[in-house]
Amino acid sequence: MISGWILSAFVSMFFAGCTSVIAKKGLEGVSGDLGLTVRTCFVFVFTLLFASFVVPIKVWSTLKTSNWIWLGASAVTTTLSWIFYYRALKLGDVATVALIDKGSVIVAVILAAIVFHESLSLTKCLGAALIVAGLVVVSR
Repeated sequence: MISGWILSAFVSMFFAGCTSVIAKKGLEGVSGDLGLTVRTCFVFVFTLLFASFVVPIKVWSTLKTSNWIWLGASAVTTTLSWIFYYRALKLGDVATVALIDKGSVIVAVILAAIVFHESLSLTKCLGAALIVAGLVVVSR
């Protein structure tokens, strides 16, 4: 039986892959910056609709200042990532841009080890090395 978080990660992977192709199609005739702005407006609306169905109002009171700060910081890094992703997507091939973008796994593994003291097992390090090797091959 597949764990719920693993299934969710694979579903996320599928939709993230679809997102790149759909976004590239949506960028035809417009700048990457405009495309990102329009897309983000849709994301905002859809996320609010989603939350209105699954997040009870009383749960909002559990947010602490630290949650707001860290989630706000995450929003800043997401915004910066999306700005540069859409600029790259406008100019480059979808497959190449998406593959390079997935190099973010390396950053996540390193930061998780530093911030959360997650283990850097041999398999994680080998996987990260293979991703780096793939990035070198793709970016040439």
